[in-house]
Amino acid sequence: MTRVPDDISQSPALRSGPLRPDSAEDLMVRLLQNLGSRKEVEQYLRLFSSVEEQRFAVIKVSGGVVQSELEALASSIAFLDKVGLTPVIIHGAGPQLKQAEEAAGVRSTVNEAGERVISAESIGLARKVFQRENLRIVNALEALGTRARPIPTGVFAAEPVDDGRLGYVGNVTGVDLEAIDASIQAEQIPVLASLGETRTGQVLNVNADAAAHRLALAIVPFKVVFLSPEDGIRGEDGQIISAINLEEDYDTIIAEPWLTSATRNKLNEIRSMLQKLPPSSSVAVASPENLARELFTHKGAGTLIRMGERIRCHADLSSIDKPRLVTLLENSFGRRLLTDYFEKKPFYRIYLADSYRATAILTMEAGVPYLDKFAVTTEAQGDGVGGSLWQRLSRDNEQLFWRSRVDNEVNPWYFQRSDGAYKTDRWTVFWYGLSEYDDIKRCIDCALAMPPTLKAHSIGMTP
Repeated sequence: MTRVPDDISQSPALRSGPLRPDSAEDLMVRLLQNLGSRKEVEQYLRLFSSVEEQRFAVIKVSGGVVQSELEALASSIAFLDKVGLTPVIIHGAGPQLKQAEEAAGVRSTVNEAGERVISAESIGLARKVFQRENLRIVNALEALGTRARPIPTGVFAAEPVDDGRLGYVGNVTGVDLEAIDASIQAEQIPVLASLGETRTGQVLNVNADAAAHRLALAIVPFKVVFLSPEDGIRGEDGQIISAINLEEDYDTIIAEPWLTSATRNKLNEIRSMLQKLPPSSSVAVASPENLARELFTHKGAGTLIRMGERIRCHADLSSIDKPRLVTLLENSFGRRLLTDYFEKKPFYRIYLADSYRATAILTMEAGVPYLDKFAVTTEAQGDGVGGSLWQRLSRDNEQLFWRSRVDNEVNPWYFQRSDGAYKTDRWTVFWYGLSEYDDIKRCIDCALAMPPTLKAHSIGMTP
């Protein structure tokens, strides 16, 4: 569940803080610098630019972001606009509505099931609050030179939940894209509020995540982004889960006792949505200040969620398409395998993604599993497949050692996932799960003595 910087060299991205740009040019320069690798940015720009304009991204913004991180939000959205990308924004305003109710002396009621009931007074306040917050986002974007259009109502058709059991709370029953399409054609970023309307024009409060879900199904975007003050979905140790491959990781993570009910509900909502969207679609959960890093770098900055694909473990080559595996390895490393590689290697386990875009090849050396090859194709960089692959092999193998060239830019990531390392002028040997000195020394000596398995010259070069 971690995105791995693949075996192809990558530049580490730098964390960016809230921005205070003085001009559009200043905004562009500073954001590009903070991303760390212009090559990665250009790669993603080409990818995103190939998508129909209105289908680039749906970005759902929590009320907490609008309340406390409006400047960072506007800067990140303005950056997308400056590079020619037009997202569709939908926002909530839960904290603001609660404050307005308290100020007006309106008490929220809760039913026996613990569900909040929206009164007529509350929905009257909600309409004013959502419109005000909608205009705040639009004004913040306009101040940065980004044209935006407020669309607080008129997009979501809704009906009351269970015939009004929760008062003026609704379920989204339909999406009208006319105002969104008109906004994009006018080169304005559409900014929607999560309010629905019945056939008779009654405004209803709808769940912002559910509204984003229905909006995504109507637009079929390449990306769906959930922006919140948190940087992403966090694991038991409090660290960000960089990537989730639902095909491979869902059953494991959803059963974890540390998962909060709110996060579990969000994951189920996201899974339901991705099951109905094309395989190329993905969901990102990030903070506003890290939106650009999440979208434009392989490493990302939040949590990337895809339906993904299965990682299968093979004991030998009998069930593997060998030519496809060779192509995967050679394209990833940019060099040819030695012709006798598959004949000489004593394979222990071969982990392989169903798409043949990622593989980990293990042999048994010195009585310990040895990671002989870890490869992810260029096209799969940033998808989370490599991270799922590492998660799977580390879960299956309590001990592991491997080597990497000292100039490999993936090494910082390897250091984070190893218990120790030994460095020479040419190689760094990594390991985890080993504690005895004799075992570690035996593995180091074994790794350093390994003969080469790739030809010295890059593909396309003459020896």
